[in-house]
Amino acid sequence: MNDMAAEVAALAEQLEEFLNAYYSQKIAQLAEGYPSKRSLEVAYSDLEKFSPQLADELLERPDVMLKHARQALAQMPVQVMPDVKFEPHVRVLGLPSSSEVRVESIGAAHIGKLIAVDCMVTKRTEIRPKVKIALMRCRRCDNIYKIPLEADTILPETCENCKQRALVQDEEESTFVDLQRAEAQEPLEQLRGGAPATRVELWIEDDLVNTFFPGQRVLVTGILRIKPPTPAKGKSVSKFIYSKYIEVLHIQKVEKEFEEVDITQEDRRKITTLAKDPDVYAKITRSIAPSIYGHDEVKEALALQLFGGTPDKETVDGGRIRNDIHILLIGDPGAAKTRLLQYVCRLAPKSVYVGGKSVTGTGLTASAEKDELAEGGWTLKAGALVLASNGIAGVDEFDKIDDSERGAMHEVMESGTVSVAKAGIVARFNAKTSILAAANPKYGRFDPNMYPAQQFEIPPTLLSRFDLIFPIRDILDEERDKKTADHILLQHMLGGKKTVEVPGGRSLKEIAPPLEMDLLRKYIAYARKHVHPILTDEANEKIKDFYVGLRKLGAQTGAVPITARYIEGLVRLGEASAKTRLSPRVEVMDADRAIKLIDFVMRSIMMDKSLGRLDSDIISMGKPKSYFDKQKTVLEIVRELEREFDMVAVERIVEEARKYHKIEEGECRRLIDDLRYKTSDLYEVKPGFVKVVRQKVD
Repeated sequence: MNDMAAEVAALAEQLEEFLNAYYSQKIAQLAEGYPSKRSLEVAYSDLEKFSPQLADELLERPDVMLKHARQALAQMPVQVMPDVKFEPHVRVLGLPSSSEVRVESIGAAHIGKLIAVDCMVTKRTEIRPKVKIALMRCRRCDNIYKIPLEADTILPETCENCKQRALVQDEEESTFVDLQRAEAQEPLEQLRGGAPATRVELWIEDDLVNTFFPGQRVLVTGILRIKPPTPAKGKSVSKFIYSKYIEVLHIQKVEKEFEEVDITQEDRRKITTLAKDPDVYAKITRSIAPSIYGHDEVKEALALQLFGGTPDKETVDGGRIRNDIHILLIGDPGAAKTRLLQYVCRLAPKSVYVGGKSVTGTGLTASAEKDELAEGGWTLKAGALVLASNGIAGVDEFDKIDDSERGAMHEVMESGTVSVAKAGIVARFNAKTSILAAANPKYGRFDPNMYPAQQFEIPPTLLSRFDLIFPIRDILDEERDKKTADHILLQHMLGGKKTVEVPGGRSLKEIAPPLEMDLLRKYIAYARKHVHPILTDEANEKIKDFYVGLRKLGAQTGAVPITARYIEGLVRLGEASAKTRLSPRVEVMDADRAIKLIDFVMRSIMMDKSLGRLDSDIISMGKPKSYFDKQKTVLEIVRELEREFDMVAVERIVEEARKYHKIEEGECRRLIDDLRYKTSDLYEVKPGFVKVVRQKVD
């Protein structure tokens, strides 16, 4: 017993000596701010320098070490406010790599040990009071006991004075501390092969509560605890199987995206060599989804989306300028849209892939839900787009998502945030996510003679948020069909075996990508982390001339071919192009690439076929300006005829429109239907007769 007491005294003395040697100034600053500031952060590396033995003891017996460290800290000769007891926390950070544990690997070997866990918070509870010092009062003799509660403390029931089982807790006189519980999971970039994310419960106390939010990546330092099972209602559970949680000592926010990829010196050499290759842009583009034949413009756009624009830019009024590039693939079934999405999600270290039919609005963004973690209370839970922040989200069957749920994406796509106001909880999460979506036409195949909004259940307001919208069509072309078939069949013949003999002396090199996926991933990660291009004056002029030129053309034709929103899209694409060669400057060649892609998309989906002119209203409004002009014309015809007739015959409207305004009968009838059922400007008096709806004036 004496040996143990001597050991404890020596330990406390050593810890006090360490704190005096390394943290005397920080302790004095802490005392000045106490109790507003209640924690001293201690770096593990400092303790290791002072005494490797003490550092090892901290990892193996953290409860004992931290208890004596707190006592040593509380006994320091410091000046604090009157009537305030100096009892700060000691929070350890920067554990060695040997103590870093993946969420899926946390197990029995770590119980009671100090560990570090890199994880992503998925939900958290509200703050609840937890007893820190229980005041026990005897009902017989009124004797009082103050018992500090540790992880393994068991409250006594028998009074030592009167020897009766009469001890009860006095809640009003007990000391409480804030407790918050949370759930964290494996970071997405650490998941490979479709494995489900493992989760672990976190317990956070006192000044650490509310210092994090769902969707945030954190490095947690804490002690692994176990708790006895609590069977759910109507269910039995083995009393020998315990659940686990981490008692958190320190939380460090980790802002990581693609740079999670480990890049060695050899990798850096390959990356810098590749960047000097004049053909690097073409090599990167050809390396995107090499198993899919054709779709060159789409692959070029996907490559630029992976690189992204220059981050952390702000407007003069402090607003965030989006650097994420959003792309929508629309077109025929069986045209490899899903495979393109899946390839990009495999290539990006941080990505989420979801299918439209299985997605809800809260599953994409964030939700508040009742949860056993909060013991019936409400918890905030991050959705797929929040978890994929600073990465890429692949959303397949985008058209199958319900309108109410899809509406939650407007804020994500424009400002990179998710606002939640549910169950009395108001919060905002970061969701700086690049969205790659795919949609199928509701009539089976994509019809180039119909406008996108007519073929897809996607509102125009959301369509306009995408930087690039590609129609992917299955065109009947004999030469192209032969090349596509050859490309697919060669892959099946080779079957991934580089040494197999194939008739005709053909080899895998014919279809192999110029860059291996691993090198391409590291190249993109390096560019995103280290390269932040800015526009040159020449590139500025190029983009401005393109924009102004199209606007002038629009003034002549009477339509708006391009809006100011596309300028930012051009800049993002230009910055991404500069990143492909690790250039800190956006040159004219980068602006040309951006203009080429935007122009390709505009001529593919924003062309008013009836007048042969570009019209941005096709995307932003769902139909071209010429359609709305004709709609106004038909409405004006009805108004004119109402001066002669009490109600206007539809046949008379059709005749007037065809005779004086060159509007064909079928189109005129569709316009009348839209005026009746969509805009409610007309109503049917009786079959075949309509009138204008009069607006009520107060």
